[in-house]
Amino acid sequence: MTAVAAPEQRGTARSRRAPTPSSRRGVLRGGWTRGAGLLAALAVLVLLTFVSVAYGPRSIPLGSVWDAVWHPDPGSDAHAIVQTVRVPRTALGLLVGAALGVSGAVLQGITRNPLADPGVFGIQAGASLAVVAGISTLGISTFTGYVWFGFAGAAITTGAVLLIGSLGRGGGTPVKLALAGAVLSTMLSALTTAILVLDVATLDQFRFWVVGALAGRDAEVAWSLLPFLAVGALLAVACARPLNALALGEDVATSLGQKVGRTRALAVLTVVLLAGAATAACGPIAFVGLTIPHIARGICGPDNRWVLPWSAVLGPVLLLGADVIGRAVARPGELQVGIVTALIGAPFFVALVRSRKLAEL
Repeated sequence: MTAVAAPEQRGTARSRRAPTPSSRRGVLRGGWTRGAGLLAALAVLVLLTFVSVAYGPRSIPLGSVWDAVWHPDPGSDAHAIVQTVRVPRTALGLLVGAALGVSGAVLQGITRNPLADPGVFGIQAGASLAVVAGISTLGISTFTGYVWFGFAGAAITTGAVLLIGSLGRGGGTPVKLALAGAVLSTMLSALTTAILVLDVATLDQFRFWVVGALAGRDAEVAWSLLPFLAVGALLAVACARPLNALALGEDVATSLGQKVGRTRALAVLTVVLLAGAATAACGPIAFVGLTIPHIARGICGPDNRWVLPWSAVLGPVLLLGADVIGRAVARPGELQVGIVTALIGAPFFVALVRSRKLAEL
């Protein structure tokens, strides 16, 4: 006779099968379809890249823009604008957008918290305090200097979050790490505000960084980011499969041979490198790390082997699109990209909070 499983056993088997990444799909089903969709997203990104280089307060013919990119003339003012202003700004948008998108996806995966973004680990607060300290005590006045101070502050703060969140029974659970990050962020923000209140000169310099912008940064800032972002991207690729296993729960991940502690440490290091460098270079830019991973999962499903590359493409799509919008709506001036992403991201955040699918990571 064929044995019939007990109802609770059948339910347990179904519950094990239900959350596996391979069993749930997004809008695009199948590897070929998702790959074709990713190529289409890349085409959109290429178009936005060209628009970002070609569009600005000063009208430059498209032919001159093309010549300025591939055959620059040092004696031409139009070529100088393209080469020294628009190309570095666009390159920074590509790098920072990809970094924020991927770091948000990794952070949400490791914490299994759909509302997590790079600010959860104190990255923005730590970077802000370090930049303020550099301006106030050492007179740092260039964005290249801000990058190193901001990155150091983000890294130190994240290390403190890991240390505090790992204390006590159970080690560094996602909830404890998130709470430690929130507490430290609040404390560091208070210290930053105290310094700015007492030092008006520091406030005058800091406000150009803290608004979150791509404008005013030169090519040297983008080159300063590359080593951090390259290492962070490689670590993100290494995190994809372990994050898929961790999505099933720590016990299941351990039974599958994953070392949960090592995975968590690797993921946190990835977030520090990517989000820390991006925040240090451009200031705190909100909602990119929160919204992009959700959009990516909605398109390709929860498999992080697809979510991470989709986030790397959609992040700069959002950031460059927001930057172009900011230039268009306030011409001949502009709205900084951090303001535009907040205006775009806030309605999405409200819809996300109201959604019943928040827990489905």
